[in-house]
Amino acid sequence: MSEDKKTGFAAVIGRPNVGKSTLMNRIIGQKIAITSNKPQTTRNRIQTVFTDERGQIVFLDTPGMHKARTKLGSFMVASANSAIPDADVILWLVEAERFIGEGDISISKILSECNRPVILVINKCDRLKKDELLPVIDAFRKLMDFSEIVPVSALNGDGVEELTEVIFSHLPKGPMYFDEETVTDQTMRQIAAELIREQTLRQLKDEIPHGIAVNIVAMTYTEKGTYNIEADIVCERDSHKGIIIGKGGSMLKKIGSRARTQIEEMTQTPVFLKLFVKVRKDWRDNETFLKEFGYK
Repeated sequence: MSEDKKTGFAAVIGRPNVGKSTLMNRIIGQKIAITSNKPQTTRNRIQTVFTDERGQIVFLDTPGMHKARTKLGSFMVASANSAIPDADVILWLVEAERFIGEGDISISKILSECNRPVILVINKCDRLKKDELLPVIDAFRKLMDFSEIVPVSALNGDGVEELTEVIFSHLPKGPMYFDEETVTDQTMRQIAAELIREQTLRQLKDEIPHGIAVNIVAMTYTEKGTYNIEADIVCERDSHKGIIIGKGGSMLKKIGSRARTQIEEMTQTPVFLKLFVKVRKDWRDNETFLKEFGYK
């Protein structure tokens, strides 16, 4: 790719559960980051790459900014904050239906001092009529000056092409950072762990998922052209272990079956998945466990 193309980094910032990963997946055109309707789904900073004839955008998908209550929470907030100085442009993603709160005010103060172009991306605009969107835009304009304001629906794709064009307009010219086939810096092992965790988020009750981690113990490619995967679902309490396993192992089987299907779609290969449930009390506040589970 010649140096007259645009190339650079775009950090996706916002409160929990505003659709950051959904938007990134939509632009990339395939599922890289897991999604759910529960806040704090994304825990690590995830890097994905979009390349076309205009150039290359490297997206930095970040955990939702929130008030941390555990060491895991502090790690997540630090991951989000660290993406800002690494980016050429910031995408601040907000929900069209959500009122401005303390979290938004805190984010605006951080971004006002970042010395980067900030694009306000108003997500879930398909839920509002056009005249209902104007007060939302006016309210956020009072918080800070934006380089651009772009309404989108990450779910159905409305406004996403316009957003992509706006991002390119703020990137510098130069050679691309990755080859044209690269879509993420995440390994297959990391994505498999996240796909399993996604199914725990989707299948379990609200009080459990925040205390769950997934650790891939083994992932091997066999001579028969299949992947054999063993993974631990880690929780914080014995009572949670019982819920994850379910009566007669029913919940664990459901999680495993749906995760296996997702992993097979990613690898385009048959997968044999074995899941085990282990208790690690208060692991979210234990630095040794955090490092072991990839939060470092």
